[in-house]
Amino acid sequence: MGNVITLPEQRVVLENVSWDVYENILSGHLDRSVPRFTFDRGRLEIMSPSSEHEEYKQALTLLVEILADALRIDIRSLGSTTFKRSELERGFEADACFYIQTADRIHGKLHIDPAVDPAPDLVIEVEVTAPALNKLPIYADFRVPEIWRYDGARLVILHLSGAGYLEKADSLAFPGASAADIARLVRRSIALKRTEWLAEIRNWTRTLK
Repeated sequence: MGNVITLPEQRVVLENVSWDVYENILSGHLDRSVPRFTFDRGRLEIMSPSSEHEEYKQALTLLVEILADALRIDIRSLGSTTFKRSELERGFEADACFYIQTADRIHGKLHIDPAVDPAPDLVIEVEVTAPALNKLPIYADFRVPEIWRYDGARLVILHLSGAGYLEKADSLAFPGASAADIARLVRRSIALKRTEWLAEIRNWTRTLK
């Protein structure tokens, strides 16, 4: 049997890209989860995730879903949905995003209009390699209330404050859930068997009730 080769995470930035070109690129990648595109006023980042990146993303997504279920919080997960607004000349595709505090406002909607509907309450960004674009001004423009950034070791929780973000110890959407605990559980997802890891998450959620 041959060796399995996993490609590293790759990020490329194109300069002086028009909005029309950005939209044409998106239309050519409908219903595909990769690559992921971030557009910031003429700059386009194209990111192809590695297997390590996707492992962390899946762990964080599952952790959020179990946490919400344990706390009986209704959420809606929209994965890497494209959010774009032509008047801002900005667009993003997060690794994962969730409606939590505003889940009832988009209940039953299959098509989200970022110009009318609220932004996701929580965006997750896995940054195994440093992003080529600073995405925080983009998220702030869309008024995303909370961001989790994970680099493979440390998780940073950011809360929207005015036109920027401030680092906080705990989650806004899930009070009592700390950055330190979430990072520890993601690391444990690699070390433990899946059933053991899920049991550990559920035990942790009981401490938050």
